[in-house]
Amino acid sequence: MRYLKPYTWPVIIVVIMTAAQSICQLYLPNLMSDIVDKGVVGKDVGLIIQTGLVMLGFSLIITVCTVLARLYGSKAAVGFARDLRADIFKTVTNYSMNEFDKIGTASLITRSTNDVTQIQNAMVMILSMLIFAPIMCVGGIIMAVNEGTGLSWIIVATIVLMSALILVVARYVLPLFKSLQKKVDKVNLVLREGLTGIRVIRAFNKTGREEERFDEANKDLTKTSISVYRWMAVMFPAIMMVLNLGTVAVIWFGGLRVDSGEVQVGQLMAFQQYVMQIMFSVIMATMMFVMLPRASASADRINEVLELKPSIVDRTKSAPETAVRGHVEFKNVSFCYEGATEPVLKDISFECRPGQVTAIIGGTGAGKSTLVKLIPRFYDATEGRVLVDGVDVKDYPQSVLRQKIGFVPQKASLVSGTIADNLRFGKADATEEDIKKALSVAQAEEFVSTLEDGAEAAVSQDGTNFSGGQKQRLSIARALVRRPEIYIFDDSFSALDFKTDAKLRAALAGEVKEAAVLIVAQRVSTVMNADNILVLDEGRLVGQGTHRQLMQSCGTYREIVESQLSVEELA
Repeated sequence: MRYLKPYTWPVIIVVIMTAAQSICQLYLPNLMSDIVDKGVVGKDVGLIIQTGLVMLGFSLIITVCTVLARLYGSKAAVGFARDLRADIFKTVTNYSMNEFDKIGTASLITRSTNDVTQIQNAMVMILSMLIFAPIMCVGGIIMAVNEGTGLSWIIVATIVLMSALILVVARYVLPLFKSLQKKVDKVNLVLREGLTGIRVIRAFNKTGREEERFDEANKDLTKTSISVYRWMAVMFPAIMMVLNLGTVAVIWFGGLRVDSGEVQVGQLMAFQQYVMQIMFSVIMATMMFVMLPRASASADRINEVLELKPSIVDRTKSAPETAVRGHVEFKNVSFCYEGATEPVLKDISFECRPGQVTAIIGGTGAGKSTLVKLIPRFYDATEGRVLVDGVDVKDYPQSVLRQKIGFVPQKASLVSGTIADNLRFGKADATEEDIKKALSVAQAEEFVSTLEDGAEAAVSQDGTNFSGGQKQRLSIARALVRRPEIYIFDDSFSALDFKTDAKLRAALAGEVKEAAVLIVAQRVSTVMNADNILVLDEGRLVGQGTHRQLMQSCGTYREIVESQLSVEELA
């Protein structure tokens, strides 16, 4: 309900306009009865003209009320959907990686778009019909009974038949609507994977396979949709048949009563109009029934997003005071992903001091990237403590903690805009001089200077107009602009050639003298000059020390080195 508070007045206007429209429409058949019984039969031309003008005035009021009700109803529904989408986005941006893993990116996109649209459409329907239909139904019944035709049993029988039909269909359709949205998720997932991975798909000539995957998901969605609308296809003609049978019954039995003189023609016509209005209100309720179950399923999915509490929250809003800067320490840290049976990291302990380079190396799946993700609290350690500047990372506000860190992820990610815009992600008020220096240290100035607009050159979505190595260097420059206390390079040199790698590390050495640096790498040449090298194997710290020390004491490290360097290079 809190989303409706800003739109209280539009909703009140809709209610007033709809009520006025309903009352006018209910009064029209009564006026028509007067024209037929008193004007036509009594040959009172003045009454016909007077009543006709009143009916014309009522018609004009109905038109104005309908337009205003639809206008303000649409404004309220669209504004409601806008606020709901904004709240979903705000909630999702506060999620930790655990919540993203739990719901999935494709499902979050569907919930933010398709599900919100379903609720918006249902709200338009509710505002336009939820007030109108009950007033027309109840008012129609009262007015029809007041006509005194003795045919009220037809209304009761028709409503009972329609209600029974709707309940039977609801029993089978409601579960299908819930499953329908999940299958929209699946189509969105396959489509998203197919579009983002189009280069890999074409490189491996798997276009046909992806078409088959999409076709399978699409057919599954189509099959469920057909099942839903098959029931709808049965329901609407059945309701129209009941409605038409009710009309026939009114004319049949009403005609007999007119013939016997018990009912006047105008009364019968008015009664028939009231019956039509009652049935029309039931049909509108049926239309709402078509949309509300799907909207209800969408609302449940959106509530799941809004009510899912982030597993990583700030304990305090104030930043703790620290005596040191740029110090990272792991104390007996273990970590296990949610739902996993085995921990990814087991009893890790080490320190990284200001001005010190700590390198992390190990086989694929050893837990290197997971380890560095614990420092900015992308995940929280399952056991043990991660300390930054002597304070547990859980005691920092997340914004303060991450302000201390310059993080370069394993997969370089750029946003659409310009190169300068991307670098200012690291520091919003970065000057042109700051940007130029960061590009120079990251060995990106050479290719940026060849671009027509230099640092103002356009970056396409996800940086697809740059090579992998260029994107990595721009990501490194983005972290350098920030000038943080702690630098984390998560396998950020993998797309660079050896010459550029060496030049970049040499330039970095002079730039980050007072900061702690953690480098995750696969290349021995990248890590061998580090002050401290951590060797991970199946989540355990099996070696720690300098290159020379590890060559003598750690078999795992020695195997990695021997697999990459020749005998001459080792010597």
